[in-house]
Amino acid sequence: MKFTSVRSRIAIASMAVGLMVAACGSSTPTAAPSTAATAAPTTAASGAPSAAPTTPPAGSAGTVNIAVNAWVGYRADAAVVAYILETKLGYKVNLSDLAEEVSWAGFESGTVDVILENWGHPDYEQKYIVEKKVAMDAGSTGNEGVIFWAVPAWMVEKYPDITEYQNLNKYADLFKTSESGDLGQFLGTDPSYVQYDEAIIRNLGLNFKVTFSGSETATVQAIKNADAQKTPLLLYWWDPHWLNSAVKMVQVKLPPYTAGCDADKEKVACDYPVTDLNKIISTKFNNEGGNAATLIKKFKWTNADQNSVANDITNNGMTDAQAAQKWVDANEAVWKAWMP
Repeated sequence: MKFTSVRSRIAIASMAVGLMVAACGSSTPTAAPSTAATAAPTTAASGAPSAAPTTPPAGSAGTVNIAVNAWVGYRADAAVVAYILETKLGYKVNLSDLAEEVSWAGFESGTVDVILENWGHPDYEQKYIVEKKVAMDAGSTGNEGVIFWAVPAWMVEKYPDITEYQNLNKYADLFKTSESGDLGQFLGTDPSYVQYDEAIIRNLGLNFKVTFSGSETATVQAIKNADAQKTPLLLYWWDPHWLNSAVKMVQVKLPPYTAGCDADKEKVACDYPVTDLNKIISTKFNNEGGNAATLIKKFKWTNADQNSVANDITNNGMTDAQAAQKWVDANEAVWKAWMP
């Protein structure tokens, strides 16, 4: 989205330009872009198979504005939450494709009620939760986010010691591209994600240059190509992600994460942390959101749940609403526990 502090994780919302404040999580995998713009809000269940909404208690239904950040795992979160809000509780849901920085700013402008998957943004948390008091932690999503450096499994079979960062320089020539010149290429994804790979490379003295694929979709394709064509690839990657069940990637071990080792982003020389992904909601929505706020605070599922919905959206030709309905129909015991 995404991972960070990590998330850090779908098909993917495109990042646009311009604060909607102005105000789809990310950082997430995740880092904020300097520019981004809102997509026109859409009703979540558009095109969904018909499902008769239950009648909500008087006065409880309204509109919920959910930011959708640019990775398919987040889209899976948003699809399921929106589907339940609309078809079970009678709410209207506006989903807006927003970069992570813009999403957080939306709490102050009043254009965003919910971020469903926060990969860890201590700077935004300090600004909008602690100082401005316009947002609050709404609890864990149940997903554990991990950002990591990775290489395809075939490379580890051929070069067994490549998974230790100390050995990367001797293999740097394998990763050279027209974009990286005399250095090995390290492939980043979307520069707005939580990421500080340039600092890690510099501070560990590695002979690599970061280039960005620009999107989750482009990175997925790079991984598929590297696996199929046996092309060397070193990149920023994360879990949960549906692709991890289809293509085996192996983590490159960086100096282990310790609390505070990433506090100064110019001096980072450690791995990314494991992040308990959480939800962020506006304080106004918490106070006035009724059953919708209650459901979102109770929303909690697993990496496998998210990957299942994301896979249906990405690979099985389903709309977001169709993938959400499929999951909801098969997992009543899970989502009933979220209901007000």
